[in-house]
Amino acid sequence: MNDRTSGPTGAEREELARLLPAPAERDLPPGRHLHHKETLMQLIDQDGDRATVRPRPRRLPRPAVLLPAAGLALGGVLFTTLAVTGRDEAPRTAAAATAPRGATVLLDRIATVASKSEAIEVTDAQYVYVRTLQTENEGAFGGPVKLGEPGEREVWMTQKSGPVIDEGLIHQDGAYYPIRVGVPDGEKPVGYPAGLNRPTYTWLASLPTDPDALLRRLAAEITADQDARHTPADERDPDQDAFEAIGELLRETVMPPRTAAALYKAAARIPGVSVDTDAVDAAGRHGVGVARDNERAGRRTAWIFDAKTLAYLGERTYLIRDTAMGRKGTVTNTSAVLERAVVDALREKPSPTA
Repeated sequence: MNDRTSGPTGAEREELARLLPAPAERDLPPGRHLHHKETLMQLIDQDGDRATVRPRPRRLPRPAVLLPAAGLALGGVLFTTLAVTGRDEAPRTAAAATAPRGATVLLDRIATVASKSEAIEVTDAQYVYVRTLQTENEGAFGGPVKLGEPGEREVWMTQKSGPVIDEGLIHQDGAYYPIRVGVPDGEKPVGYPAGLNRPTYTWLASLPTDPDALLRRLAAEITADQDARHTPADERDPDQDAFEAIGELLRETVMPPRTAAALYKAAARIPGVSVDTDAVDAAGRHGVGVARDNERAGRRTAWIFDAKTLAYLGERTYLIRDTAMGRKGTVTNTSAVLERAVVDALREKPSPTA
């Protein structure tokens, strides 16, 4: 795939027309392609106030379902920020065959639209605000999935370069939960700097914009983390890890346009990426999905985009075979991004004209 920003060729337009009602030609509003991490956070009671505490950094596969809200909340990340280890070899995702043609054309078009959004300035004193709808599994842990109705959640994430211990705030189920770095065994917490585990706008803007270089950067950090945790070789899947890493960077962030475009072009280089022609987010909005199957877990995750504007809408995960969680086709998780903005304080909401 060429790193152009002029849109698809005539032949590619014909192929894309079979996937979308009409390719978008206009710019999107700022911040519509931008996203972050949705991971499992533990709630504790501290002097009567509940706080969302992040455990010692370690990268885990994204959970297929949301655990019951009685003891857990969603927010933050479980990625470790690690320096690039000096490895110059390309990850398997860059060396292997790219995604099928339809997904490549679609992702190239999404990247073109994303590159046209407006870059902004974000200071260390500000917060990224994202409002979403998310589903929760109300079934028994380890048993069949029983999704509840989508619930609204707001998150404020600090944009400090770090390291920080107080990372932000979640508003969900009528209560506010601070997001803090912590350790389960009571050891002194170590603050997270901006990075893959806490992707601030400034850090995202510093990433390589060449898709292959970006894949190498992600692969190096993921591999270093897996090495530090002594992850067995048979539990590693570089292609799936790259897809999940990009997906987590697309959820609860406001993203620089060039970085967003590079992430979509990088995703097109991941083998196994395909198109879901009709995907539905947690708000009931239909769109076109960019998907990949996690064969080990038996599920497919699709990033959902508006079929006309190509704006990121949300995400959906469903089973691709019968498992203990349910029968093939069972939806295990959905989300929908409703609003993104940069604000000056915790609990501040963007103005209607933002």
